[in-house]
Parts: sequence; C-alpha cells; structure tokens
Amino acid sequence: MNSAAWAIPPSAPILRRRSTSDLLYPEPRHGYVIIPPHISHRRSHMRFPRASGVLLHPTSLPGSPGIGDLGHAAYRFVDFLAAAGQRYWQVLPLGPTGYGDSPYQCFSAFAGNPLLISPERLVEEGLLDPEHLADIPAFDPHRVDFGRVIPWKRALLRSSFDYFQQHAAPHLRDEFEGFCHEEASWLEDFALFMALKDEHHGAPWWEWERALRVRESSALQDARSRLADAMSFYRYQQWLFLRQWRALKAYANEQGVHIIGDIPIFVARDSADAWANPHLFHFDEEGHPTVVAGVPPDYFSPTGQLWGNPLYRWDVMREDGYAWWIERFRAIFRLVDVARLDHFRGFEAYWEVPAGEDTAINGRWVKGPGAHFFETVLAALGDLPIIAEDLGFITPEVTALRDRFGFPGMKVLQFAFGTDGFDPYLPHNYPRNCVVYTGTHDNDTTVGWFRHSSTPEERAFALRYLRSDGSDIAWDMIHLAWTSVADTAIAPMQDLLRLDSDARMNLPGSFGGNWQWRCPPDALTDKLIAALRDLTDICARNPAARTDRRSIHVMESDAE
Repeated sequence: MNSAAWAIPPSAPILRRRSTSDLLYPEPRHGYVIIPPHISHRRSHMRFPRASGVLLHPTSLPGSPGIGDLGHAAYRFVDFLAAAGQRYWQVLPLGPTGYGDSPYQCFSAFAGNPLLISPERLVEEGLLDPEHLADIPAFDPHRVDFGRVIPWKRALLRSSFDYFQQHAAPHLRDEFEGFCHEEASWLEDFALFMALKDEHHGAPWWEWERALRVRESSALQDARSRLADAMSFYRYQQWLFLRQWRALKAYANEQGVHIIGDIPIFVARDSADAWANPHLFHFDEEGHPTVVAGVPPDYFSPTGQLWGNPLYRWDVMREDGYAWWIERFRAIFRLVDVARLDHFRGFEAYWEVPAGEDTAINGRWVKGPGAHFFETVLAALGDLPIIAEDLGFITPEVTALRDRFGFPGMKVLQFAFGTDGFDPYLPHNYPRNCVVYTGTHDNDTTVGWFRHSSTPEERAFALRYLRSDGSDIAWDMIHLAWTSVADTAIAPMQDLLRLDSDARMNLPGSFGGNWQWRCPPDALTDKLIAALRDLTDICARNPAARTDRRSIHVMESDAE
C-alpha cells in the first residue's frame, strides 16, 4: 500500500469527507477505503465565533417537579439566553445516570437520561393521562432528591408507556417503530442490559450468572424472550427523551442558541457499552478488568486518583477504524452543536493502573491513539466543533495534539491567580482560540472559591489583577472572562446569580450531595437579562448586536 496514505476497514462509517474540492470518495474496493494523503495530517478550520454562554445542566432547571427537565422551564431558559445575547447553552453529559447520580458515570454512552423527560410535555403530546399529574409529591424546589425522584419518575413513565400501548395515535406508533429501527445498533443492547439489571435488582453485570456475563447466545435469546416487555419500556423511554430533546434543540437553534454537550473519554464499567463490547476493553475472559483508569499523584493528591473506569483496547479499535467511537461522535452531534471532549489528554497518553490497586500510585503512562484517531474521525465525519478539555497535567505532546487539529482548549479563571503574571490561565496570556470559564462543574462557585477555597495569596493577587475590592467578585470574574481575547466565554449559572458554595454542582473525590443544585424559580429576571446583555454587547460577543451595528453602518452609508 502507498505509504503516503492510510486505510480504514469498511466497518467504519466513512464515505464523505469535506475538502476544498468537496469530493465524494468512491465505494471501498478490496475491503478498504483509501484516505488520500492530503487528508492525513489535516487541521480543523472550524474557528469559533466570538461569543459567550451559560453552563447549566438541565437537571438544575427550575420549575418542574423534583428535577429539572425538558419542559417549559427549558424553553424559558432558551428565551433568557437569547434575550441576554448568549450564543451557547452548555450542558453536562446527557446519559442515564446510575449509582452516585453522576452524569460522568452513565449506563450508556448513547442513551439519554429518562429523568429529563417532561411529564407536562407528555400530557400535551397525548402520551400521558393528565390524572397522573393530579397528585404530585412535595419535592424540594432547590435540590434534587434523586432517591425520591427516580422511583416517582419511573412510575410516571411506566404509566405513559401503558397509556401509549392502549391509546397512542397511529402516527406516534409509526414514529416509535421507526426510532427503534434506526437506533437498533445501540438500543437493543441497552434495553436488554437495563432489563437484566432490573431482573438482578440493580446488580452490576459482572455479578450476573456467567452465561449472561459473557453473553452466551442462548442465554441472551432466552433473556430477550423473558424480558420483552421490559425491553420495550426502555426503548420507549429513549424515544421519549430523544423526541423531547430534539424539539428543545430545534427551538434553541431557531433562537440563535447553540448547545455545547460533553463527551466523557471513558465509559462506566457498569454500562451497556462495556457489557456488550468486552473486546474493546482490557477485560479478562470472565469480564473483569485487568487495568483501570486514573490520574497520577500530584501536589494535591499524593496517591493520585483511582477512577476505576475500564480502559480501551486502542489496538483493537484501530483495526476497525474506531467504528465505535465514530458512531459515538455521530450520536452526540445529533444532540448538540458543539462537544467538549473530557480528559482530552487521555487521547495522547493515559494513566493505567493495575486492577485491584487501592490507589493510583502504582500506575504508568501509556500512549493513546493520538493523531491517527482524530484523523480517522474527521475523515469519517468532517470537521467537528470540539472543545478540548486540556486541564490538569498537560505535556507539550498534549498541546501539540490539540493544536494540530485546531481544537480550542480551556482556561479556568479560578486557576489563574498564583504569584506572577506568567500563569497561562491569566487572560493576557490567552490565545484567541480557547474557551474561558469562570469555573466549571468541578469548581466551587466563584463566590465560594473566593471566600472559602482560595489562599490569601490567591485572593490578594486576584484583587490586584481585577482592580477590585471583592464586593462583587462573581461579576468581576465574568467581566474578566467576557473582556478577554478568548473566542468563547462561559459562566456557570451560579456565578451569574452570585451564589456561594452551597450552590456548588460537584466536589470531585466526594460522594453524596453532588449534582443536586437547582436554579431558583425567580432567578431569570429582566434585570439579569439586561446586565448580561449589556456586558455581552460591550465585549462584542453578541452576534445579533454585531449584525445590528453593521446594519446601522450600512444605512448611514446609504443616507450619505
């Protein structure tokens, strides 16, 4: 084979690739699609426009019972963003959460979270009898009590499923059947996995009987017959989620608001992905991991962090052209407009820890798939608007990989205030091609950081840099992010509302109490809209304002 090109097996969904000539490459011959040399070593040219946005996971939306969902409050939040001149709504991973309620530990990399399904929308769509909303439990409007919400929401969705089976209009039945057919490649394994988990009272798949654990064909066929109704219920939930999410995204896009999603690099061990594709992971013959993911020791954690996620067999994935990953990217970009790729450094090299270790201290660095992975994905899917989460221990090799493809990296202002002006997180050191955050879901709120988490030296440096007395530190930091040269600026909703540590979304390394914060029902005021719109306009981050200004200039020129 010509050494100037490389090949991808036909199982990878590749045929179209945008280039200057916008060629449609021919059908594969002899089992391979040849990728011309000018596409290898390519760089993404998808420069982000100067804009801004807000980070708020849908579970944190106000108004709906128990948990934020895709109902009317979500549409009002889109209206808020549009009125405030914001281009982006950033969310966390949208998958079905399990033990611990973390959106970064989901039962599937492809499925949606049924807790986000709006009961009110189901009634409006003729998919739920209104009487089921006549007696809603009293939930805390400020925190998500997952222990109470999950059984209540599940019972409600089961009632919807029963109602659908008895009363659904023909066009809805046809839509559901079409969905099941179109998404079968991941949906069937997911539905069976979840039905089996229910049958085993929630036990992880490696505790099931061996025939199911190692996926013996006869055992799987028996389970499909035995659990047919449960599998159909799980398919139905995914259909509901997807149709409500797509409707919300379409509305957001019509208002000029784009969704930034999140792709965790690793999947949970207790997931349909790991159970259905054991050959893609470092598992032994019984389905037990031989190595797991983590991060090495550092100043803050002398024993490192033991994440425990199964690690990919990148050699196996490369053989089929990273087909699973390409389908994963394809699926996420049907849901979002931009994707943040979590733990980007793991694609260059990752910390591998022997299974059974109590800490991550005995791990080692192992090379990831590197540039070949992204060349393959971009050849399959075209340019993708990806944000590289490049926080933590970053080497020149990671930076080179990010820059090779033109992906914007991340800057977090809470990390910026050391002892001098050379810190790369200080705005005067930014490149334009980056995304600046006041903080992320893993940070304290800006008010909480300033009052409780920062050192006296950091606070003093921050006040000097900001030329501030600290009385409105959250908006001082928002102003700093918005005025920076970074193409994109994002603030968590908690910072817009000047909230303290009790509104923090997640404390890494802790268990319990995370992912529960909800936005106050009266938070989206006209005053907040005006303040955010004014700052966004002044900082040239509002596309509508730029359009209006150009229109004024054109009219003035015509008048002359």
